[in-house]
Amino acid sequence: MSKLDLEVVFKPTGEARGLPNKYYTDKDLFLKEQVEIFHSTWAAIGFSCDVPDPGDAKPIDFAGMPLLLLRDKTGDLKVFQNTCRHRGMILVDEAKNLKGPIRCPYHSWAYDFAGDLVATPHVGGVGIDNHECIKKENLGLFTIRTHVWLGVVFVNVSGNAPAFEKEHDHLLNRWSEFNKPLHASVPNSSFEMRVKSNWKLAAENYCESYHLPWIHPGLNSYSRLEDHYNIADAENYSGQGSSVYRQLKSEDGTVFPDFENISSKWDATSEYVTLFPNILLGVHRDHTFAMILLPQSPEETLERVALYYADPSIASEKWTEMVLKNSELWKTVFNEDVGVVEGMQKGRQGIKFDGGKFSPIMDVPTHVFHKWVANKLWDAI
Repeated sequence: MSKLDLEVVFKPTGEARGLPNKYYTDKDLFLKEQVEIFHSTWAAIGFSCDVPDPGDAKPIDFAGMPLLLLRDKTGDLKVFQNTCRHRGMILVDEAKNLKGPIRCPYHSWAYDFAGDLVATPHVGGVGIDNHECIKKENLGLFTIRTHVWLGVVFVNVSGNAPAFEKEHDHLLNRWSEFNKPLHASVPNSSFEMRVKSNWKLAAENYCESYHLPWIHPGLNSYSRLEDHYNIADAENYSGQGSSVYRQLKSEDGTVFPDFENISSKWDATSEYVTLFPNILLGVHRDHTFAMILLPQSPEETLERVALYYADPSIASEKWTEMVLKNSELWKTVFNEDVGVVEGMQKGRQGIKFDGGKFSPIMDVPTHVFHKWVANKLWDAI
């Protein structure tokens, strides 16, 4: 591997090449990404609606690490490394509601919802639950730095990234009107897709609207390519917006409630960005959505989607039909992209492909993403 492969990525958009094939297929590079990208930055692992009630716990495999998403008894979200401090056994192997402490199934060491070690049965011999060598205060679960925004749970495994609010202040300011309580209709507001593609292809496809007329003909019938604009004025996210957003309506003309005090700017505007590395976000006057890209291998990605709404009544029977319809509409759009990203993955087997040529106008958001990835991997090559 050579830095020469990456140098061309940093050229102006009209002169640059994209990332070479191996950045989508090579296992060694995939492992480097786990450390240099997913562990070192603020990356998305799940949704707040994954654990709606106190005691809810969900294991998540993330970038080679077993993590545990937990909602504690006060309603706060926490993330721990999902391994016992005794012999490294996985603590929770399926989503469940914990009525008591987090108990290891191997030797029954137990941890409270703060991650503190609270029980070590027979550790000093039969019937003796303590030993001077076992300092419980030093053997709590490894806590992972966590932040929740727009219903998405972000983690910084290394602990070295700037505070989330500082790292992403540009987008937080841009979308400040959506920094409000969000509500999901569990489970009707979420779905998953497995895609035979590298995670980066899904991320960069979402950045641009260039493909809209050919891949999303239904969407393009009312939100045309010419109704979209690039979002490429920051270093850690990029995407596109539409100036003709139309609210979903029921047969009697009912629409979802708007976010409180939303400005007129959002009457017909919607925006869609990839927040690097692995979260695809969309905001509208009446709902938001997020798609988390969880790499499974160099050529397979789990895509998890959740939709959130402005009004807490969204979980009531009144909205069930519309929530399902909205979910199906977005599922249709996202499924239309599957053939594209899987086709690009197959195209990466073409040994003469040189990273591709960007449109100097239409591909600017995608080029921003390529430069971000190249910069993160620069020192590891």
